[in-house]
Amino acid sequence: MRISKRIFDIFWVLVGMPFLIPLFIIIPILIKLDDGGPVFFVQERIGYKGKPFKIWKFRTMVVGAEQKGNLITVGRDPRITRVGYFLRKFKLDELPQLFNVLKGEMSLVGPRPEVEKYVKLYTLEQRKVLDIMPGITDPASIRYSNESEILGQFQDPEKAYVEIIMPEKIKLNLEYAEEASCWKDFLIIVKTFFRILNWFDADRETFKFDKTKVTFIDAAKK
Repeated sequence: MRISKRIFDIFWVLVGMPFLIPLFIIIPILIKLDDGGPVFFVQERIGYKGKPFKIWKFRTMVVGAEQKGNLITVGRDPRITRVGYFLRKFKLDELPQLFNVLKGEMSLVGPRPEVEKYVKLYTLEQRKVLDIMPGITDPASIRYSNESEILGQFQDPEKAYVEIIMPEKIKLNLEYAEEASCWKDFLIIVKTFFRILNWFDADRETFKFDKTKVTFIDAAKK
């Protein structure tokens, strides 16, 4: 990771953390009140240069969810808790990953790290994405912010993820890496916030799909 990117990450995490302290207090209380289970969900992901690390999230699914279904979530997945649905909608479940950033395991902006099961399916070309520090948000996360909804349209969601969505996300992130800069990272963070807020915007883009691709449609141009 470039020194400038590391300084960028640490600076913005330290600047933002005081404002996020209330959320780090309130969210654990809500999770506990919801079902009494653990506050955090910890999962092994594949990070920079293929090195495994533990990613932290606020728990949004029932305890033992990984044993009760796919690794991906589809539509209104019944494993998602009431509080979890709200946290996912506003991406608040990702906040604990700020500590992954401080530890140097992640960046604020970079490809979302995958579980080993899916990384094993990468082609040699796709494995180049492992040369990029994984992040909390990225261009692919913005494009596929409604990924769960999209996958819900396929008869075999996991197959659709592996064969259609995952390759496209990797492609977007490799394109990002070619022009990566601190300024571009800042713009991606801003776009991420706008994307989250636009979830309640009637003009949000929609999508159509077939067996080989997902095509996004700007509602304003329909």
